[in-house]
Order: sequence, then C-alpha cells, then structure tokens
Amino acid sequence: MSPTSVAVVVPVHDEAGLLDRCLAGLTAALDHARRTHPGVRIAAVVVLDACSDASEEIARTWPVTTVRITARRVGTARRVGVGAALAELGDPPPEDTWISTTDGDSVVPLAWLSHQLDLGASGADVVLGTVRPDFSDLTAEHAAHWTATHPRGRPPGNVHGANLGMRADVYRHAGGFPDLDEHEDVELVRAVHAAGARVIATDENEVVTSGRFVGRTPGGYAAFVRHTHDRVRDGVAEQIR
Repeated sequence: MSPTSVAVVVPVHDEAGLLDRCLAGLTAALDHARRTHPGVRIAAVVVLDACSDASEEIARTWPVTTVRITARRVGTARRVGVGAALAELGDPPPEDTWISTTDGDSVVPLAWLSHQLDLGASGADVVLGTVRPDFSDLTAEHAAHWTATHPRGRPPGNVHGANLGMRADVYRHAGGFPDLDEHEDVELVRAVHAAGARVIATDENEVVTSGRFVGRTPGGYAAFVRHTHDRVRDGVAEQIR
C-alpha cells in the first residue's frame, strides 16, 4: 500500500545563495506528488540550523514550515525536522508514513518524491537515491570523469541524505537520525540494514547537489568532489560517490 502521509525534511546552514533553487525544485516535486498520489498528505520542514545569513527570510517565501535550532549538527537538524513534520501531520501511523530528506544546497527532480512513494508501495522500506555534483561548478574534465564513472542503471547504493527516503516505522525502529556532525545518514542506514529492512538503490530521479569544494561539514560530499577534482587534475582516475 502506498504511504498516505509524507514528512519531508531539509536541513539548512547558511545556504542563502542556493536555497531558492532548492525550494523551487522541492515545491514542484511535492505538487507533482500530490497529483500522482491523490489524497497524500505532505508536511515539508526546513530546519534552519544556526543560520546567520538570509536563509530564513528566503525559506519563509516558500510553502514550507521553518524551524530554528542552534545545534550546528546536521544529524540533529534532520532529527528535529522529522519530528516537526510528523507532528504537523498529526503523528500518523508510522507504517503508513514516508520520510524523505534532501539538502539546502541540492535540487530534486520533478518525480523525486513520487518515485520514492511508488517504490515504497511496491515494498521498499528504504530508498537510496544517487546524487551528482552540479556540473557548472566543475571543470569539463571533472564532469566528463564523473559521467564516465557513473554508468546509468547501476546505482552503487551509497547513502546520501540529499536523496534518501524510508518508512517511518523503519526509521523509528532504527532509532532515527543520530545527533552527529556528519555521516548521520550513513549511520541510520547501517542501523536499518542491521534490522533487516528492505533497502532499494536507484539512480532514477537523481538529485543535483552543489559542486563546491568546501562544504558545511569536513567529511561531507564537498570533500569527495574536491578529492576527485584533485585526482582528475593529477591524471588519476577514481570514482566518487
């Protein structure tokens, strides 16, 4: 059975330069999901974590709920966002509820949420989606290398909080997002794997994320982009996530 309630969470820390694009894509994807899945209830929450720029003002121009925290931890931001979204939905039955997350520097495609809901309806407990860096942030050589090392139809099953979804009962059983500075998504998925959840990897509806070299966490996606750029520049081929 397809989930009837959806909690969507976007953690944000000083993303004023990218947030409008993120929320434009997200709003379009949520509207599309409402058309493809009539009757689905969606609560979208943007968690503003220790923002000192115009992120809050930007978020408030979009049809999302905003929550302010000062944790400076993306794991805490995702966890708080899930709680806020579920509360807004009236704490629906976990087995009928889906949780999706992306990031404030990322843009989801139109069918992003609809596809996750379809996979959930077909039996997936967790959906691991792929991401790619924004090619406009990369050199032509780096972009070509990324394309060559990521053949379509063979998703590696890496974990990205920017493109992640799961049923709420599975999320709760696994303990939710841990309060970590980074890799909270990896730790959560490790827990759901250990619990025997059915995890599906897909490269359909790939999310585009910033190709910047310096991210909000030392070991986040930006570190992989920077490392791969250096390897490509030095003539050493290596696949990134």
